[in-house]
Amino acid sequence: MDGVPCLRVSQCYAQQFRKFLQSQGMLDLSLCLLKVSDGTVLLPISPSCVSKLDLQCLRATYSPCEIVWSQAPQQKKKEKRRTSSDKLVKILQEVLESHGERWTEELRGDIPSSYQRHGDLLLLGANCFSLPIWKKIDNQLWSTVAKALGAKRLAKMSRISRDGFRSPVVTMLLGDHSWVRHVDNGIRYEFDVTKCMFSAGNITEKLRVSAFDCRDETVVDLYAGIGYFTLPYLVHAGARHVHACEWNPDAVEALQKNLEANRVSNRCTIHQGDNRQLQLCDLADRVNLGLIPSSEDGWHVACRLLKRTIGGILHIHQNVSSPFSDTADTPAIKDAAQRAPGKKADREVWQAWADDTASSIASLLKDITGTPWKTNIQHIEHVKSYAPHVHHVVLDLECRPLSAEQMNTRVDTT
Repeated sequence: MDGVPCLRVSQCYAQQFRKFLQSQGMLDLSLCLLKVSDGTVLLPISPSCVSKLDLQCLRATYSPCEIVWSQAPQQKKKEKRRTSSDKLVKILQEVLESHGERWTEELRGDIPSSYQRHGDLLLLGANCFSLPIWKKIDNQLWSTVAKALGAKRLAKMSRISRDGFRSPVVTMLLGDHSWVRHVDNGIRYEFDVTKCMFSAGNITEKLRVSAFDCRDETVVDLYAGIGYFTLPYLVHAGARHVHACEWNPDAVEALQKNLEANRVSNRCTIHQGDNRQLQLCDLADRVNLGLIPSSEDGWHVACRLLKRTIGGILHIHQNVSSPFSDTADTPAIKDAAQRAPGKKADREVWQAWADDTASSIASLLKDITGTPWKTNIQHIEHVKSYAPHVHHVVLDLECRPLSAEQMNTRVDTT
């Protein structure tokens, strides 16, 4: 059959399907997905994997889907990036030359090679358009860039502020407002790019949270932000109620909008301010500690929140550094067989951190409640890597108070 084999899915569930196909080695990574005007997305499939797709199972697990053979040209990813960049270079070169300026390779190096797309707004990185010559065409520069890259609004990131809220320092270059919208896994997120951050790299963890069964559970999200994890707990995991803690007032404003937009505001209570001052205790079945590089400042609060009689689960985020964190001292390893031990070493360090954390949490729980607790490492999830051997991981830690019978058993065995 002619064309490219694709799985047609609803745009709301495209991330879930893409993650599944990629995990099974079925997604054709050389081709771009294709958005269709009817609200569906075509995910390119490797031709040899078409017969292996269990559509009935996928429909039952996610949502309606079908295999189609796309006749529309689907650009290769590298070609698409190169085409956009080349188009921008060509247009800017013409504009500069029309102002009597000569094009140089230095100017080419000052043009963005990547950017974040938020709907019709493009967020440029700090290291572009920094040369003084661009000011000579300032009146038409940004409208030219936006048109060439298919955007209506432009903004530029400079750095993350040190205001305690990790607020981005972003300047709007083109456009009348800075609010944007994202749809991840059927959940709508809205926020102001000049005041809040959005971490697309956490999508795998958001999908994992969405798959939890939290019916009849009370969840506390200690670092809620704009609702990165609060919303998956409510929309997909089915939590009975979520207490969302956030101290950045701009993030709280976005969180309120997002709860209403996703129609779950009636099952969420927002606690604005420092979560260490939170007055709640003894109510949580599950606590999410989604702060990196470390959420350790919130461990005591999380332990106080767990139900005293039955305990619960802590999801503890952490950036863990493995051996060879100094890349200057890391030997170049080209052979796959030699790289494998390095991955094993990473996992061993994650396990050691998890063991230490489990022990610390057990001690905290005993100090808070006055009785012994047992902690059990359920899972260690790797979210993403920031640099060689610096990894964002999540520890799922089950915490249960020991019954009188269990305590007597421990005494007898010792």
